[in-house]
Amino acid sequence: MAALRDVLLSIAQTPHRLRRRALVTWTPAQEMNEVRDRSGPRMKRRLEWYDLVGLGVGGMLGAGVFVTTGRVARDTAGPAVFASYVIAGVSALLSSFCYAEFSVRVPVAGGAFSYLRVTFGEFVGFFGGANILMEYVLSNAAVARSFTDYLASTFGVTEPNAWRIVVDGIAEGYNALDVPAVALILVITLCLCYSTKESSMLNMVLTVFHLLFFAFIIVAGVWNGSARNLVRPHGLAPYGVRGVLDGAAIVYFSYIGYDSASTMAEEIRDPARALPIGIAGSVLVVSVLYCLMSLALCVMLPYTEISETAPFSSAFREKVGWRWASNVVGAGASLGIVASLLVAMLGQARYLCVIARARLVPSWLAKVHPSTGTPMNATIFLGFCTASLALFTDLQIVFEMISIGTLLVFYLVANALIYHRYVKIGVNRPLLVLLFLLLLTLSSLGFSLSRKIDMWCRWGMALFGAISIAITTIFHCTIRHDVAGPQSEWSVPLMPWPAAASVFLNVFLITTLKVRSYQRFGIWSLVIIVFYVCYGVHSTYSAEENDIVNAMIHHSNLDIS
Repeated sequence: MAALRDVLLSIAQTPHRLRRRALVTWTPAQEMNEVRDRSGPRMKRRLEWYDLVGLGVGGMLGAGVFVTTGRVARDTAGPAVFASYVIAGVSALLSSFCYAEFSVRVPVAGGAFSYLRVTFGEFVGFFGGANILMEYVLSNAAVARSFTDYLASTFGVTEPNAWRIVVDGIAEGYNALDVPAVALILVITLCLCYSTKESSMLNMVLTVFHLLFFAFIIVAGVWNGSARNLVRPHGLAPYGVRGVLDGAAIVYFSYIGYDSASTMAEEIRDPARALPIGIAGSVLVVSVLYCLMSLALCVMLPYTEISETAPFSSAFREKVGWRWASNVVGAGASLGIVASLLVAMLGQARYLCVIARARLVPSWLAKVHPSTGTPMNATIFLGFCTASLALFTDLQIVFEMISIGTLLVFYLVANALIYHRYVKIGVNRPLLVLLFLLLLTLSSLGFSLSRKIDMWCRWGMALFGAISIAITTIFHCTIRHDVAGPQSEWSVPLMPWPAAASVFLNVFLITTLKVRSYQRFGIWSLVIIVFYVCYGVHSTYSAEENDIVNAMIHHSNLDIS
């Protein structure tokens, strides 16, 4: 009866607890000390800047170009898929600048969750963190299933489900059981539980081999291709500018890996120097390689003949006639996908670990193993979740769902950087910065929606684009600039322009996604909100109350003694 009474009391106090907890923020110093201590032993600082670059490059290369390029070139953007990668790369680079400054100021493993929590409060932090965590699990499951396709092509097997077990009676898209993908995820989970440094070294070796494969594919593809394939059968951009932009939103999935690099902040020896180099540098390298790879694919054969599964292997085997090269490409892609999964699964475990430190999920997920220095519980739990999804779920089901969540979190981080940089109580009023962020979002939304209305397209885009530039200029000229962090810290240059451009591009790319993406995202957002209201807010409220009581008892004991 007592337990039931406590539950009913908690339910009755939900509005009060929401008011107390939803907007509460922590300082960077609290995140780096008091909150981090809840994990017990600390993660070991054993990584250098080159480890971070390797992790960023490895985390992005295997996922995007081998998984999304063929589908986007064939069905969305045509041969102009390279332009989709350019647009997505610019947006990712701007977002990476925002991540880099935050990671220097708040060098903890929580990534976007920690950045949003110290800026906008507990609820926004949890909403962003839960979304990026979902992105990791879904994208890792999708990439693991793609590994099976490329591994099969290494041995000359072209049937998409040849290495999967098709089960009758299960809904289409969920009925091809992928045992190799599950086995790969479980092996990587064991590696990540053992050591972060050794995992980084393994990633570095895989990434070096992968870069050699990239060079081979680019050179061989261009050598055996023809520029005429870029304009036939229906021109460079057969789906128009809209197709290129829609493709940019989908291939943005390819850039989620740099976020993993920011979650390594607790394990870097010199965060202020290594994090900006590792995060922004890896995005630049990968963007160039993505564009070259997509061009190589499209010059090898017309976009209408590109295979949706294992497109590079199929191009060499069927069009160029290099069957041996097809096997080599399959092996290289498989290695790249292993590296990508290694980094992404490393990042997702650290997100969950820090969310558990905040007591928004069960605290046992925050524990760091004393001998390995890794968040073992979070790693094993998410490895099991990822393996379960990879066993059943088809690639196409998760693609656009992944993009919308990623874009939303990067949009929130860009807003958070502007707020964190320019709001200082007693100097600048928060209302002025919030008004700027609201107007910037609305003008960006107006620009994006104008593109969808044919009659208003040109003048609407020009009007709202001009408004976005004007309000950013006014804000830049009127806001005080003496509130930034210490000069010794790395910071984004030319602020607020890079962060404002990141907000604009992320809003624009979000609006290019299809209705089904919003439906699935709405369902997941509802799940996040219900979980926070039913569990998260009560867990953090009770924990904070207990901390206050324990502190009072401790002080009383000191006074008595």
